Amino acid sequence: MTNLISQIFGLIANIKFPKKLQTFINKRYIKAFKIDMSEFDDASSYKSLNALFTRTFVKPRDFSSQKNTFISPSDGLIFEVGKSDSLKALCVKNHNYSIDRLLGMSASKDELKGEIIYTNIYLSPSDYHHYHTPCDLEILSAFYVPAKLYSVAKKWLIKVPNLYCKNERVVLKTRLENGKILWLVFVGALNVGKMKFDFDNRIQTNANASYTQFYEYENLYIKKGEHIGNFELGSTIVLLAQNGALEFELTSEQKVKFGDIIGKINLENEVL
Repeated sequence: MTNLISQIFGLIANIKFPKKLQTFINKRYIKAFKIDMSEFDDASSYKSLNALFTRTFVKPRDFSSQKNTFISPSDGLIFEVGKSDSLKALCVKNHNYSIDRLLGMSASKDELKGEIIYTNIYLSPSDYHHYHTPCDLEILSAFYVPAKLYSVAKKWLIKVPNLYCKNERVVLKTRLENGKILWLVFVGALNVGKMKFDFDNRIQTNANASYTQFYEYENLYIKKGEHIGNFELGSTIVLLAQNGALEFELTSEQKVKFGDIIGKINLENEVL
């Protein structure tokens, strides 16, 4: 049932069926993916499957206001978390991806010197698919890479080497209050033709695009927890940071929700 829904999602997601039929479709989708609707409107409230998929909270979630806490930018499952000084990071056990290739022109050789900490958050079709800032930060640039749209489920990460680097993605290069660089990489996936960003509508993701986009920003500061955009259908967010920026407090296979504390920021050398 879940495979069938995934296959037809792209075709029917934006169709607004008559209310009774749409409610039936919505309920079947919720049941198939075991979606917890306790924070959202009733299934009958959504006029299309895409509206259901991009649902927003009825009441905003609470999260820590402490300056040094680093919160999850989304709901999802932690596939891997770790540190690397070889520019290789794990996507799943025993399978890695190239950090410098993933980031492309968003990172210089100097910025990637030393140890890089990372974690990968997989968003399944049942998850809340909006993303927020994990801490106070300054967005320095956005880099869009048009590419494939492989599924980012585990079996595909095992099957396709370096998959994250082969998929469509948007890389946000940001600076934390301690002056360290944090990269947030939004990886497209099967049936994900759109990744939206509130702060810049020029970022137009499309699997048929044939050119990269690179935008730089000045004085673009965003507070912790602010909404910055959303996926359509399941995908992945990869977080990478320079050594000394923060420490993740996570384990592989841990389920997280937007707002959960997943790390602590090193503010001893705060510069912003």
